[in-house]
Amino acid sequence: MISDAVLAYYQSSKHADIRPEFQSALDFAPSTGVAIDCGCGAGSNIAHLRSCGYSVHAYDIDEQAISLCAERFANDANVFLSVDSFGTFNYPKSSLVIADASLFFCPADEFDEFIEKLQISLGTKGVFYGSFVGERDTMAGSEFNAQQYWGDVLVFNKDEVRTALRNFDIVQFVEHERDGETATGEPHHWHIFSVVAKIK
Repeated sequence: MISDAVLAYYQSSKHADIRPEFQSALDFAPSTGVAIDCGCGAGSNIAHLRSCGYSVHAYDIDEQAISLCAERFANDANVFLSVDSFGTFNYPKSSLVIADASLFFCPADEFDEFIEKLQISLGTKGVFYGSFVGERDTMAGSEFNAQQYWGDVLVFNKDEVRTALRNFDIVQFVEHERDGETATGEPHHWHIFSVVAKIK
């Protein structure tokens, strides 16, 4: 059953504005072609990618997320949805790959495979935008209940992000750190690395 925390997240993010780094990725990426949304949630990034003219392949490990998106984009023949994880998804050739607030919950044993598939998918001209949980984020702490979301949290420091993307040219690297609240109103300290990168 979907948790209250996840349901609140879907409701709050369904029509969320895109992040500045997402817009930067769009500025660097080819203006047409296929985009992939990794961990699509309620579909806010899918909607923006479609408004930019991309065909969108999107996946999420949560069946409820895919059901929400299937209803939302039922009349759009250029949105392709599947229930998958970072390691199981079959990545098509793409111009742009987005992993916005989803790599937080990528299983550790799937991350290297994801990076390999990402490189093949993007080829020589595509762009990647992803966000990574930093070590000072509330989600990185031992008291955070990751099981109310999608399992263990994948945490990085700045050097580990750069090492993971060593085969990419990083064109934008932004460290966000602030206090705020979750979708359910709980206090949260955010520490996130947002990266826009291209294959070398």
